[in-house]
Parts: sequence; structure tokens; C-alpha cells
Amino acid sequence: MSKSFYSYIGDAWKRPKASYVGELRQRRLEDWRKEPAVIRLERPTRLDRARSLGYKAKHGIIVVRAKVRRGGRRKSRPKGGRKTTGMGVHKLTPGKSLQRIAEERAARKYPNMEVLNSYWVAEDGKRKWYEIILVEPANPEIQSDKNLNWICSPSHKGRVFRGKTSAGKKGRGLTR
Repeated sequence: MSKSFYSYIGDAWKRPKASYVGELRQRRLEDWRKEPAVIRLERPTRLDRARSLGYKAKHGIIVVRAKVRRGGRRKSRPKGGRKTTGMGVHKLTPGKSLQRIAEERAARKYPNMEVLNSYWVAEDGKRKWYEIILVEPANPEIQSDKNLNWICSPSHKGRVFRGKTSAGKKGRGLTR
């Protein structure tokens, strides 16, 4: 089995401390912390991963990076008197993964586009960053692309909100 053209990028990301990725990621995180929650990118950070998920450098496809706060739900402690067990403050977690939440935020920011897929990029103690591949179904280049024109079908409208992406299917228990 032959390795893909971009496999050296994947190998570097598998062992970040032994490659250029580790130090580069730390420097990038300093800038990423100051950025807004969803930001459009010129090109993917992990080109090998993006291409394996369907990214192509063409009109109608963009990549955005979304920042999500880690951990469970933050719920304030109620003022009124009740049993501590009935407060409902601790161990409250969202029913979706952080990756799904990141995909949905990106889809809300770009309403004319559909989420194709997403992948993990970085994390620190407070946040996680995901890169999301978005496709514009109305774009003629996408409509004529035999590998991507399935997303132009009306049945794929709002697919991220219905759990139709790979992260969504995983959260619904359809894949491992």
C-alpha cells in the first residue's frame, strides 16, 4: 500500500514533540487565543487531514477555525433554598460533543454554506480548536464536481443541525 503525498504531515502531527509541530503549535496558540470564536482561514492547518475529509482548493469550499470552551455546562448556583442534590449545578454535560458544537457555530456564521466535515487542531486547558470544511451548494463549481455535488441536494440542507456530519453520526451512536 502506497502512502499519500501528504503523509509526512500526518506523521508529524502524530508525534508533535519529535517534529516541527510541537513548538509551532505553542506559538500559534498564543495568537489563536486572541482571535474570535469562528474565523475564516486561507488554507487548512492540517492539509493531509483536510484532504482526507473531502477538502479541495477550489471556489465554493472554505475552511474556518472554531474555538470551543472545554468542560461541562457552567450553571450558576440557585439562590433559593433546596437540597444540595436538587441544585443541579455539578456534573451537567451537554448532549453533544464539543466538535459538534464547533461545527454548528461555524454553520450559523456562514448560513449559505453546509458543513462537510471537521477535525481537531489544538487544545489547551481552557479551549479546543477545530477546523471545519464548509461547502457552498449554490456554487457552479461545486454543482459540476462529481465528488461533491451530492451536497447540493435539498436533503442535505442544515445537515450539521440534524447530526448528519461524521461527528454528528458518532454522537448519535451510528458509527464508532
